[in-house]
Amino acid sequence: MNNVVMIGRLTRDPELRFTAGSGKAVATFTIAVDRGFGKDSATDFFRVVVWGKQGENCANYLAKGRLVAVQGRLQNNNYETSTGEKRYSTEIVAHTVQFLGGGSGGSRGQGFDEVAFDGFNDDSDADGFKAIEDDDDIPF
Repeated sequence: MNNVVMIGRLTRDPELRFTAGSGKAVATFTIAVDRGFGKDSATDFFRVVVWGKQGENCANYLAKGRLVAVQGRLQNNNYETSTGEKRYSTEIVAHTVQFLGGGSGGSRGQGFDEVAFDGFNDDSDADGFKAIEDDDDIPF
């Protein structure tokens, strides 16, 4: 079983691209994840890849400094540079990205706390989504 869950902050704004053949959206970003406490603490950095409508949502609503939870799988890649040098990389292919509490992100990252976009439902429509400004009307 290949399953990973990480919570971390974006190190920069997401980058959105579209594949050449099908035009499918793919967003990439890096998260910083803290490990340990006190003098034993360290930070790890993970590249995250998000496909389809969920990738577009990440590019539109996330920004540097924003806290996110990412659930997905680890994927190893290897390739050869033009000079013949072998390179290896590991990335998280996200199934679900959950936008968590604020952060230092700009206006794109404000007002969308705790909103999950499920990667298994790429046909979901974000149109009509409206942030609740006054949570007194929420029944829970």
